[in-house]
Amino acid sequence: MNREDLYRQIQAKKTMLCVGLDVDFQKMPSCIRALAENGEIVFRGREFRGTARSIVEFNKAIVDATAAHCVAYKPNLAFYECYGTDGMRALEATVDYIRSNYPEIFLIADAKRGDIGNTARMYARAFFETMDFDAVTVAPYMGADSVTPFLDHKGRWAIVLALTSNASAAQFQMALKGEKPLYQAVMEEMMEISTPDNMMFVVGATRADKLSEIRSFCPDNFLLVPGVGAQGGSAEEVMRYGANDRGGLLINSSRGILYADGSEKFADAAARKAAETASF
Repeated sequence: MNREDLYRQIQAKKTMLCVGLDVDFQKMPSCIRALAENGEIVFRGREFRGTARSIVEFNKAIVDATAAHCVAYKPNLAFYECYGTDGMRALEATVDYIRSNYPEIFLIADAKRGDIGNTARMYARAFFETMDFDAVTVAPYMGADSVTPFLDHKGRWAIVLALTSNASAAQFQMALKGEKPLYQAVMEEMMEISTPDNMMFVVGATRADKLSEIRSFCPDNFLLVPGVGAQGGSAEEVMRYGANDRGGLLINSSRGILYADGSEKFADAAARKAAETASF
């Protein structure tokens, strides 16, 4: 998906919301957890039992409820890898479901990969060719050659960690490199090897005070902004300080939407929460 496609979707839906599909079996409604002990489902000729069944059914319900209110989904790989092959099969089925039913949606693999060039090339193939994601989050600590393989796939994106929302982020990201904080130096160097058509940056919603400053040296790139909702970030502040003249934001909320209600009406609650988050 290219940048114009993403802008058009934002304008058509009047939202910048990205829903994080961070599935946690223990937090799912009991009606969904019970499916793990109750038979199987068949999706595209494949059988899903146990935890995998619950994950697939939960994600399908959330996607159907929220697709009209968001422009992107972001599964975090750790929340699938922890369930082994069941979890990864459920992730694959989730991607297939979204591609088949909501092809306009932007798909992000939140994997935070970062390794030497030949390994990075295999990661890029895994997420872009095998799993059909539009984008993958990338850690730039090992330097440019760990990021450039993700830029070789036309129509796909690298989303580089810049200024994150976790409590200890400042230990490294705010350290000075010359007269600039390290996160700014990273962003500027990454902008030298990419274009706004193939690179985004992660900037946490809990760092909303920095967004105007970031826009002064990074006016055109999309920013993926996690930390809204359960982590305390404000979507309103993010849009006020971080939007460029066309939007340029993907504002992520995960737990606040997925687990807005623990009853059988969980999908309705998710739809309502999505509709009020990052809309304009």
